[in-house]
Amino acid sequence: MNDVQIAQEASLQHIDMIGAGIGLGEQDLIHFGPYKAKISYEAVQRILSQPKRAKLVLVSAITPTAAGEGKTTTSIGLTQGLSKIGKKSIVALREPSLGPVFGVKGGATGGGYSQVLPMEDINLHFTGDLHAVTAAHNLIAAAVDNSIHFLTKKTVSVRNVLWKRVMDMNDRSLRDIVIGLGPKNLPRESGFDITAASEVMAILCLSMNYHDLKEKIANILLGFTEDKDPVTVGDLGIQGAVAALLKEALLPNLVQTLEGGPALIHGGPFANIAQGANSVLATNLGLRLADFCITEAGFGFDLGAEKFFDIVSPYGGFFPDCVVLVATVRALKLHGGVSKKVLNVPNAQAVARGIENLEKHLENISRFGVKAVVALNRFPGDTDDEIRIVSALCEKRGVEFALSSHWQDGGEGAKDLAEKVAALCNGSSSPAPKTLYDWKASPEEKISTVARQIYGAEAVDYTGEARADLKLIKSLGYEGLPVCIAKTQSSLSDNPKLLGRPKDFLVTVRRIIISAGAGFLVPLTGDIMRMPGLPRVPAAEQIDIDDSGNITGLF
Repeated sequence: MNDVQIAQEASLQHIDMIGAGIGLGEQDLIHFGPYKAKISYEAVQRILSQPKRAKLVLVSAITPTAAGEGKTTTSIGLTQGLSKIGKKSIVALREPSLGPVFGVKGGATGGGYSQVLPMEDINLHFTGDLHAVTAAHNLIAAAVDNSIHFLTKKTVSVRNVLWKRVMDMNDRSLRDIVIGLGPKNLPRESGFDITAASEVMAILCLSMNYHDLKEKIANILLGFTEDKDPVTVGDLGIQGAVAALLKEALLPNLVQTLEGGPALIHGGPFANIAQGANSVLATNLGLRLADFCITEAGFGFDLGAEKFFDIVSPYGGFFPDCVVLVATVRALKLHGGVSKKVLNVPNAQAVARGIENLEKHLENISRFGVKAVVALNRFPGDTDDEIRIVSALCEKRGVEFALSSHWQDGGEGAKDLAEKVAALCNGSSSPAPKTLYDWKASPEEKISTVARQIYGAEAVDYTGEARADLKLIKSLGYEGLPVCIAKTQSSLSDNPKLLGRPKDFLVTVRRIIISAGAGFLVPLTGDIMRMPGLPRVPAAEQIDIDDSGNITGLF
C-alpha cells in the first residue's frame, strides 16, 4: 500500500472532534471545510492566558541528504507514539511551500502511517496563509515604488531600495530582473525571493498578536533616502494595511494526524535562509493544550535547531526539554561516501565512516545543555550490523537510542521512541534556557561563534560588500540583533559538496541582510540563494488530478 492509498483509506474525523479533544468548542474554530480549521483569535487569547503545562520536544536531524531523513514523519510518528503510551500530545509543524512541493521535495506532510491530513489540502493552498504573506509582502513593494513615483513622504532613493518581491514558487528566472520599464518610469534592477524567505513570513512566525505583528511590520527596513536616511514601512504608514492582509494568516491551523491526534500547522520559513520553525504562537498554544508538544526545526541541527535555540526560543518564551535527533542508515552511508545508487547494499563500513556527522550534531546539542534521543528512522534494508554502529556511538556518548518504524507502523512503531522521550523529559527538571552567544556581542563575534562551534569552521571571511554591510549595521544600531545565518543545508560547511564532518574549512560571508522587523540579521554564506530553481525533473511532472478530483503524486 502506498502513501496515497494509506491517506485515502484513513478515517478522517470531523475537525470539531479534533478540537473537542483539546478543549475547543465549535465556536472556537473558523472552518475551512470538514477537516481543517483555524483557531479563532478569541480562543487563542483565552488559551494563552493559561499556564504552560507541556514538555517541549524539538525534533532535528543530521545533515540532510538525497536519501531523506524523515524529520516530519518522525515528529508525527512520535506524537502518535506518545498517544499510544497514554500521553496527551500535539504536534506543531510548518506549512509546506509550493516551491519545494513542485520542485525537489514533493509533499511535506509526513509519510506512510505517520502523516498529517488532509494531505493534499495542506500541501497545496491549505487555508491561504502563504498567499496572504505573498500579498502582504508585495503590497509593501508596490508602496515603495509608488512612493518613488510620486516622491511622497520619506522616499526611498531608486538607487537604495532593499525590498524585493516574492512568490511561492521556485522560479530562477525571477532572481534578477529589471522593473519600471516604460514611459515616465524609473527603471531599476530588482528581483524575487521565494515567499518562505520573506521577512513578512519571519515576522508572522515570531508574532503573538495583532499589535506585535503590526509593530514588527512597521520596523521593516526598506532602503535609504538620497541623504542615506533609513526608510521603514512605518515611514510609509502602511503597517496597518499590511497587517490587515495577515488577519487570518496569524491564526494557527488545526488538522489531524492519521491516527486522529491534533496537529497545529502554521507558518513556513525555510531553515537554510530563515529561522526554519513554525510560529511561536502555535508552539505556545501546543504548550497549553497537551502534556507533550512536538515541534520540528528545519534541515540539520546546524541550521534550524541552532536558530530555534538562539532566535525562536528567546522570542517565543519557551525552551526545549529534550531534542530528538533523526538519522537513517541510508543517510549515514551517503556521508560515508557511498553513491545513492547502492544505498540498499549493506555497507557497515560506510556507516562507520559517516557516523562522524551524527557525532558532530550530538556535540552541538550538548552545547545548549539539553539531553537528546537519537531516533534511527528504520528502512527495510537496514542490517543489524549497520544499526549496531549507531547504537554503539549513542552508548559511548551516553545518549538514548531508539529504533523507530513509525513510517511502516505508525504510533505503534514509535512507542520505544515515545517511552524514551517521556522518560527523559519527566526524569529531570526542565533545562535552563541557554543561547550559544550573547546577543550584545558584535555581529562578527556571533557569526564566528556559530561558524566555529556549530559548523566546525576554522575561520570566517567577509567579502567587501559584507564588510560594508557590517559598517552600516553598526551605524544604524542593529548590532545587538541575533544572527540567522543563511547556509547550504547539504553540508556542515558552506560548500554543499563537503559531506560527513568537514574540517579546516573557511565560511565566507558575502552579504548581511538587515531584517529589523523580524529582529535578526541574515548573513548570506557561500552560494546560498533566496529563490530556488526547479530541478531538471521537477516533482510537478508526477503530480496529477483525475476526473473525480483525486490528486496523486504529492510524495
